[in-house]
Amino acid sequence: MSVTSFVLATANPDKAGELRAILGEAMGGSVRLVERPPEVPEVDETGTTLEENARLKAVALAEATGVAAIADDTGLEVAALGGAPGVYSSRYAGEQASYADNVAKLLTELGASTDRRARFTTVALARFPDGSEVVATGSVEGEIALSAVGASGFGYDPVFVPAEGDGRTFAEMSPEEKHALSHRGRAFRRLAGRLAASQAALVAEPDRPAS
Repeated sequence: MSVTSFVLATANPDKAGELRAILGEAMGGSVRLVERPPEVPEVDETGTTLEENARLKAVALAEATGVAAIADDTGLEVAALGGAPGVYSSRYAGEQASYADNVAKLLTELGASTDRRARFTTVALARFPDGSEVVATGSVEGEIALSAVGASGFGYDPVFVPAEGDGRTFAEMSPEEKHALSHRGRAFRRLAGRLAASQAALVAEPDRPAS
């Protein structure tokens, strides 16, 4: 079995752990994930869309390491806030904001609003040294809870209640339950499927006669 190595663009250990779990289950032993080298600097997320930011990170890691890279960007869109925080989700309360800071600002901005509708979206992107790439998107609809509940997960998990769940926040679910419903789980399972299909196509492509 052919094994493809990818360097993870994320320096966030929580996100890296989720990607290992999701891709490990989806691709089995056909993928090897390498930690982001500590000497590679953080990438400025200057894109105006999730896909642009994911591409910036993947390109930077692929160019720095010479190895195919996997990156993603995730945004939480809240209807009552006009789609905010969106691409600024990870730094909603400031560049050095903690998870708790971002959640606190979100709850403050929403206040007592009765419109708590929200959507989580992840764009997952694999970039190869030759410049080719594979992209996949995953989303989940839900609502923002009135207060943070649960101790699992990270980010906005304590206040996001998926519409397809049973009323619990992501932070109240086991990792397996969360991955089955989450934006990141959906995006990376789709990415895994597209990577497997592209690898199969390369294997199946007949040798071309020399010109």
